[in-house]
Amino acid sequence: MKKILALALALMMTMCCFGAMADVTADVETGETLTHDELVEKAMAETGTFVVYGNTSRIATAAEDFAALYQIPVESNNLKDQEIYTKLRSENGNEAADMVMIQDGAQLTDAIDEGLVVNFVPASVKDALDAGDQQPALVHQYINKLFIYNNRGDAVPAIRNVWELTAPEMKGNVIFKNPESEKVNMNFLVMCTKPEWADKLAEAYKEWKGEEIDLGEYENAGYKWVAEFLDNVTFGKSDTNIAEEISQDTAEGKIGLFVLSKLRSSSVITDNLTVAQYDATANGYEVKPFAGFMYPMYTMINTKATRPYTGMLFVEYLMTQDGFKPWGKSIGAYSPNAEIAVNEGDLTIDLWKNTLVMEDAEYILDSFEVEDFILQHCQN
Repeated sequence: MKKILALALALMMTMCCFGAMADVTADVETGETLTHDELVEKAMAETGTFVVYGNTSRIATAAEDFAALYQIPVESNNLKDQEIYTKLRSENGNEAADMVMIQDGAQLTDAIDEGLVVNFVPASVKDALDAGDQQPALVHQYINKLFIYNNRGDAVPAIRNVWELTAPEMKGNVIFKNPESEKVNMNFLVMCTKPEWADKLAEAYKEWKGEEIDLGEYENAGYKWVAEFLDNVTFGKSDTNIAEEISQDTAEGKIGLFVLSKLRSSSVITDNLTVAQYDATANGYEVKPFAGFMYPMYTMINTKATRPYTGMLFVEYLMTQDGFKPWGKSIGAYSPNAEIAVNEGDLTIDLWKNTLVMEDAEYILDSFEVEDFILQHCQN
């Protein structure tokens, strides 16, 4: 009898969970048909604290501005990606986030398939977004990590070709955050092995050396570049630390691959730094075959949300000029909303997309063996 009661209780709890998920998903489908005023009305009818998770410190500023605008109690949490995914799987009820801002398209694809999150595209901004930035998840912004070098002294690595970073004289002078500790860095290296980018790397090698590439033990030019790049790399603790280290007067000859927005930091001596792609654009050439990489930051509604319409209203707010202000104050963050211009002096999002490696979630998900290959070279 006890076993029967336990099974019945478990079944009821499962049905309740699936019912809640279905209700929130249905709410999101309804929300995508609502005007701004209708969405506000729905959000105002909800009660309790609105909870937000994001892997960026600026989420707190945006949430505070949103809360002040609509007089909604809000709790924002700046967490690492993996912490957010763990919480999505473990939290229920009022403790669960209503909305999350998150990166790593590969893990997000799994989260969508598991029914942990649901995508919401506000009707008020839909026409200002490219179709590819709406599905399977709404892109709030693109972030770029670029080759940026110290411009002091005679040892200036003003690279024109990424193979230059594999040269013996660059060993120890290339600074990058360990891909084992940051998934977007791992995704970038995985993407370099995709045939599309491997072919471009093979062409770039021929331009650099004047001869066809000898792959030796490597499957394609992507694997070879990744291995030789990592063999020269010194791993930095964080992108902020890398930017600070590269910018010192004593760091001539060093080059980093880190987030462009770190140049806004007061602890970084920007006069000592040159962005390789800026230099290339100003002087009429390209860094072959890429000048770094770019990845999306997504906004999603938690299927366990207790304030789903408030979550949708916040997503709509984030996609506007006012909502993007915490990120739009400096270079290095790019809204997919065509009505929000890039900062003065920066390059356009279309140019970045054409000169940087972009994530392909499906390829990354199918490339576990590539990650193993990369991790082996991280330990060398």
